[in-house]
Amino acid sequence: MGIKATSSKPLLCHSKLFCISVLYLFTSLFLAIYTFLISPTTCLFRYSPNDPIQTPLFLYHSSYGEHKHALPTFRSSCNSPVYFSDYWNALKDINGFNENSTFLGSRNVRYIKGNADSFGGNFSIKKRFSYFDHPVVDGIEVPCGFFKRFPISRSDRIAMENCKGLVVISAIFNDHDKIRQPKGLGKETPYSVCFYMFVDDVTLKELQYHNLISTTTEENSVGVWRIVKVEKENLYENSAMNGVIPKYLVHRLFPNSKYSIWVDAKMQLVVDPFLLIHSLIVMEDVDMAISRHPFYVHTMEEAMATARWKKWWDVDGLKKQMEQYCENGLQPWTPEKPYPSDVPDSAIILRKHSVANNLFSCLLFNELEGFNPRDQLPFAYVRDLMNPKLKLNMFDVEVFEQVAVEYRHNLKNDGANSSKVMPKKTKRASSEFLVNGTSSKCGSYLLKMWGESQD
Repeated sequence: MGIKATSSKPLLCHSKLFCISVLYLFTSLFLAIYTFLISPTTCLFRYSPNDPIQTPLFLYHSSYGEHKHALPTFRSSCNSPVYFSDYWNALKDINGFNENSTFLGSRNVRYIKGNADSFGGNFSIKKRFSYFDHPVVDGIEVPCGFFKRFPISRSDRIAMENCKGLVVISAIFNDHDKIRQPKGLGKETPYSVCFYMFVDDVTLKELQYHNLISTTTEENSVGVWRIVKVEKENLYENSAMNGVIPKYLVHRLFPNSKYSIWVDAKMQLVVDPFLLIHSLIVMEDVDMAISRHPFYVHTMEEAMATARWKKWWDVDGLKKQMEQYCENGLQPWTPEKPYPSDVPDSAIILRKHSVANNLFSCLLFNELEGFNPRDQLPFAYVRDLMNPKLKLNMFDVEVFEQVAVEYRHNLKNDGANSSKVMPKKTKRASSEFLVNGTSSKCGSYLLKMWGESQD
């Protein structure tokens, strides 16, 4: 029997789903190329092809789970992108600054010495405010912690004093986070940058459990991080306040360093520290670089969110803090301020250890001890009212999300991570707290923030 010849469509066109998939593929490729290579607003920083970016230097056992619970990001572009220099040029520039002996700002700031019941001296707000106007002359002393000995080993202290260039610091207390290795390090970075991780005994035992550090020696490292044990029982009961010490007094812990990068332990750097300092500090000629908050621009917004989401249990204490700041001159953010926001995201802080930066760090630390460790609340208060003024680069949130990956804190079911001083119930504010939404001392602040008064 003969076979009747029939005409047929090409096989590729038999499936509409296949055709749609091909169209989707080419559309996606075009958008990707446009976003990452053509779009002028991209924040995806591209290295020079000749940059010697290294492969990971340390691999964990899978049981440690350092890459679990990463938070997704949704921003891929921004209005003010940052461009990195060539790695070797950045390295040369920063080393040139390090060799300049007149660069050290700490030589022009002197610190009060003595003994006290608390690490920071527990000064009154009136006394703390008296140090905000600080003429840059020798002989003027400011309170800046260390009224009790910082409880670390002698070998760690000597090593910290010998760090003379760029230092990257972080801290984990109560095993609240994982130690995460920075990615994208240049060839010389592991040997030229000091990486220090401050931990307490609880975190140290967890590292020993996973065989990440030795139990027979005081000096340990995990990947690039040197592990420094802190006897937190000799400091503050609140672990968050103990973490504030290396976060804001890094210039005192590392008195010979020129630059520093603070990295919250929930963050993993994915850009070389030299490139970050060069692009966000050196090229911008600033004392500090920090991301603006993704949602808030006014300090009072952050204070209300802190109470609403129970980020700090003492709501009455938050009220008193804001009242004191309003009474001493805190103003809401306006376009007239030389900064794009009053509220930072302080998970990553880049610093040049200049006079203004060191003074700002001391003044802000004193406020944290005086009230609570929520460092976003006194940020604008100290920044706006201190003298000399801080040269600050508050970069876009999208930049922040491109230079680091954020992870969730360790998930514990037994409550082992909870602080001993944090009660189960929030301490409510007194009845007079709410007068049109806040206390009367901040009434003018709120009216200006809401646009109801231009006075």
